[in-house]
Amino acid sequence: MARLFGTNGIREVVGPTLTPAFVQSVAAAVASVAPVGPPIAVGWDGRTSSPAFARIVSGTLALAGHRVVELGLLPTPAVQYNVPRVGAQLGLIVTASHNPPEFNGIKCIAADGLEAPREYEERIEAAVAVTARPTVPFDRIGEIGVDSQSASRYVDGIVAQVDRDRIAARKLSVVLDCGNGASAVSSPFLLRRLGCRVLSVNAHVDGTFPGHLSEPVEANLGDLKRIVPAVGADLGVVHDGDADRAIFVEKGGRYVPGESMLTLLAKDAVERHPGGIVVTPVSGSQAVEEAIRPFGGTVVYTKVGSPSVTHEMQARRAVFGGEENGGLIFPDFQLARDGAMTLAATLDLIARTGRPLEELLQGLPRFTMVKEKVACPVDRRAEVLAEVARTLGAGSEKVVTIDGVKAYRRGGWVLLRPSGTEPLFRVFAESTDPDRARELAREGLAAVKKALGEPA
Repeated sequence: MARLFGTNGIREVVGPTLTPAFVQSVAAAVASVAPVGPPIAVGWDGRTSSPAFARIVSGTLALAGHRVVELGLLPTPAVQYNVPRVGAQLGLIVTASHNPPEFNGIKCIAADGLEAPREYEERIEAAVAVTARPTVPFDRIGEIGVDSQSASRYVDGIVAQVDRDRIAARKLSVVLDCGNGASAVSSPFLLRRLGCRVLSVNAHVDGTFPGHLSEPVEANLGDLKRIVPAVGADLGVVHDGDADRAIFVEKGGRYVPGESMLTLLAKDAVERHPGGIVVTPVSGSQAVEEAIRPFGGTVVYTKVGSPSVTHEMQARRAVFGGEENGGLIFPDFQLARDGAMTLAATLDLIARTGRPLEELLQGLPRFTMVKEKVACPVDRRAEVLAEVARTLGAGSEKVVTIDGVKAYRRGGWVLLRPSGTEPLFRVFAESTDPDRARELAREGLAAVKKALGEPA
């Protein structure tokens, strides 16, 4: 049985792998696994292929007897928020999140809004393997309905989590970069609801991502870094394609790494809930531990991927969680990475403390994290991982294998793990010394390239 779901759903290149027949086979497998009864919700992002694939999904489910509620083009966290609120037993999202424009995929959301557990994905994979094709007579075909309130319901939910009047009183100016993605239908309206002055860029949905590539890394944010100081804004924010992430730019145009916002908002959560638990993957910054320790907080580490983080948060009743890539989770709102909720929570913190973002960040523990990646064929992942474990194990103070290989070495750590969404290895390295962090990253890259038989 082939594994189809990675760390965040199915993601493949449209055409060569992600074909109409393949999408239909996955939808048919879901139809065979899910009982006929409560509806199945379907949402999609702004990629060029998403509306067409979503219609294949909806039609396949209906022809198998299921009722379908189409939520429309929405951020992934907005779909997750709406699944339980429309009484759906399951949600399916056609999205490839931050991947390049040629990709698309499918995510499964459970009835409670959390990403479906691995066990459920395995049932779908098994049904695909046996070519499940459920059909029903003409008089039992399910209806396809439309919920037109999903975006506004989601924005209303976020506004209720923060002090809207206090934020509005600050009259904050925000440059919002929607990245031509799904956040265009929600985040501009959220900021206006919060009383901010909003300058939007790349705010029309375009699945070719003409403004910049969808992943919100510093290399893709040159325009935002220039615009924020040029217009005198208080801060800038960018979302990835499905808006489950938010990355910030300070007033002066400085890029704020995702691990810094993870640390800042984890500290705020534990300060308000002393002794609380924060959950983050093994790629999370050590700064989080140091920031929450004075308030009795503890960190629990998981595999990389929001399903691992959210299910561990649920089990441990964590007060906060998230990843170093800007995907942060606020359990009082929902157990989902949520870019818009991250934006609102940041504005609320600024308003509550009366301090600008750059000042709030100054008080955090100082670590430098370096992130690299190197192409690696999917069928070579296992052998490469075994080889880098041997290479990095020598001379390391400690090796952790929760996900990939994390080696604690002199002055810091380096993590190497195969991506669950793309054919590559990701390398993370962290130290209090920026030069040492870069050196550790180079050691990690060299180890992967050696295992691949490539020059370092």
